[in-house]
Formats: sequence, structure tokens, C-alpha cells
Amino acid sequence: MRFLFRPPAAHATGMLSLPWEKPLEEWVDDRLLEVAHRGISRHVVRFVETDGVIYALKEIDERLARREYRLLGELESMGMPAVSVLGVCVERGPELDAVLVTRFLDYSMSYRYVFSHGPAAWATDQLVDAMVELLARLHLAGLFWGDCSLSNTLFRPDAGSIGAYLVDAETAELHAALSDGQRGFDISYAAERVGGELFDLQAGGLLPADVDPIEIAAELPRRYYALWDELTREELFQPEEQRYRVAERVDRINELGFDVDEIELLTTDAGTRLRVHTRVAEVGRARNRLFALTGLQVTENQARRLLNDLKSYRGYLEQKEGRAISEIVAAHRWRSEVYDRVMALVPEALADRREPAEIFHEILEHRWFLSEKAGRDVGTTAAAKSYMTKILPRTPSTLTVLPDPDERSTASA
Repeated sequence: MRFLFRPPAAHATGMLSLPWEKPLEEWVDDRLLEVAHRGISRHVVRFVETDGVIYALKEIDERLARREYRLLGELESMGMPAVSVLGVCVERGPELDAVLVTRFLDYSMSYRYVFSHGPAAWATDQLVDAMVELLARLHLAGLFWGDCSLSNTLFRPDAGSIGAYLVDAETAELHAALSDGQRGFDISYAAERVGGELFDLQAGGLLPADVDPIEIAAELPRRYYALWDELTREELFQPEEQRYRVAERVDRINELGFDVDEIELLTTDAGTRLRVHTRVAEVGRARNRLFALTGLQVTENQARRLLNDLKSYRGYLEQKEGRAISEIVAAHRWRSEVYDRVMALVPEALADRREPAEIFHEILEHRWFLSEKAGRDVGTTAAAKSYMTKILPRTPSTLTVLPDPDERSTASA
């Protein structure tokens, strides 16, 4: 048996004592978990917990496993929204396929699970837009997915928004750039797969009555091409409009979560033609800033939300104390006087319902709602106590663990 893995080595050592010499579907081990909100798979997939981290194990042909291992590693280095790969176990024994090991994305669930359990908490439009944005990001990076589906896309709440992540790169190909034909095929196949899975859920009585598979399948390419047009189209304007029109276009692209790599202005008889070369936004700009200021490690959208609250608290402190307060001092005080105090109120029994930063974001949203209702600022502490009592207990847990190994199940197709 050989285990190829990405550094640091400490993350792989806890995996070595697993029964690699047996077929994955026959494993019996106390570290195995059952994840209820997974998608369906063509292969046997099991989940294990070791050293406090959950991993997904997929049994697959060695050639494909090695290829997916390398590709997921490239996507991670590029900052793409995809699961993180740990390693691949090969040469396990006669007639045994390799096993690809990826890190389970905390607080995530498959799109299939979200739709089958009623997307009431998130508008269907949000779910489709997140999947469309994921495809656009991958295509800008030169990735042809070839296997986008409800089961191969993970959903993760992100500061009131939704993050979508690639979870299966078995058929993906990375190119310098994609042609219109490659993008067209990818989005058409994605719509077909998504529609097919929704019909499957509908046939099993698992799809809410107000979710129309045909409408969603048709909406996916429409929204994708609208986003792609916004990111890449040329614009024609008069010279006197140049300054504000360029700034306006760049602002729109930034608001969508993308960066402008290059701006090309071409003067013609009809006016100035603007060409914008768009790329995926700089990885973790807000996240890195929040970490430097407070030591908190969160997602990009959560970081933006927390940074806004930090700025608001800094203004409050300066007004209250009648003096200027530096950003770094305000950040330290916000961490200890606001964030840590609020998170200390989370009951231990409910701590797994949401990621800590997501809980804090939802408390801020609840504070706004309560303040609007009361006609005054109710304060973060009061909002937190109300949230812990009325909102968090109704939030479903993100992971189901079955303690009896005999009751654990595998999925293969």
C-alpha cells in the first residue's frame, strides 16, 4: 500500500491505520461517519473522522484517482472554490481500486440534499445563482468541469449568501482558456444533469411542490450567460464618458466578486470601445485582512460582514471616548468586547448548528430586525440572547453521526 499526500504530513498520519487492504464498502471502524446531507455517487464513498477532521474517501480507478488528486491540488493552489484534497492511496492489493481522500467541507451539504429537504431558508434563485457563479469562476480559470450536478456541487451558507463548491473533478480538464464551445457544452450538460436529478427527486416525492425541474434547468444557462456577458462584454461610449463609464463597469464586476485583470480602450470612429479582461477575484482579500486584525479565520463573505461591524464599533468607540482610535486597537477591542463575548453565549449543545462566524453574522442580522421593530438599537448582546433562544434551536445540525458501525451505510452507483 502506498499513500501519496499533500503536506503537512501530520494530516495524513491518522489515516494510516485504516483498513486499506479491504474494499471500502466492507470497512468497519469506529472512525466512520454517516453524513446525511451528501449527494449520490457513481462510486463507493465513505466518511471518516480522524484528529478532529472529517474526510471523504472515494474508491476509484487508480489512473483517475491520481489525475483527480493532481487537478484538485492545482485548483486549491489557484484559490478555486473546490474541496481540498489530502491524498490518494494506491497499490492496496489485488483487484482493489485506489482511494482518493479529500477534506470534508465543514458546514456544507450537497445541492441535492438542499432541494430534497425544501430550500425554504434560501431562495431557489440564490441556489441557482451560486451554482452559476461557480461555473463562471471555473471557466474564467480555464477549467472544463464536464460533470456539474446537484450531487457534485456543495452548498455552504456564507454571511447570508451562498457559496457553491466543486466536489468532484473526475472528468474535469484544466486549459489555458476555454472556447465558447467548451463553455457551452459544460453549461448545457450541467442544466441537463440538474434537471434530471430534480426529476428524480420529484418522482420520489422529495421535491417541494413549488420547485419546477424544467424551469430551473432552463434558468441555469440563462443566468450563466447573463453573468458571463456582464463579466466579458465590450462596451461602446463617447470619449467624454470614458472616466465614469470605465469606473462604473469595474465597480459592477467587483461587486459580483471578480477582479479586472486588464482594461483595453480602443478608439474608433463610432467612439471608444471598452474591453475588460476579467479574472477571479484576489483570493481572500477581506479574509486575510480580518485575520491580520483579529486572528479570526472565516470565509470571504463572512470577513466582509465582520469587518463592517468592526468599523462600526470603531466609530462607536471614538464617539464614546472622544478620541481617535487606531484600527488595530479597535480590532483588538472588538474581538474581546464584542465577538468573543457574543460567542461565549452560544450553548454548547447548539454549537454545531452553524459555523461560529456564520452565527455571529446571523446575530447581526437579527439585531437589525429587532432594532427595526423596536425603533431603536437593541444592542448586540440583547440580539444574541434572543437569537440563542428563538433562532438557533430551530436550525438543523450539519452532521449526523451513527455510533453503531453495523448501521452505517455506503453509497455506490
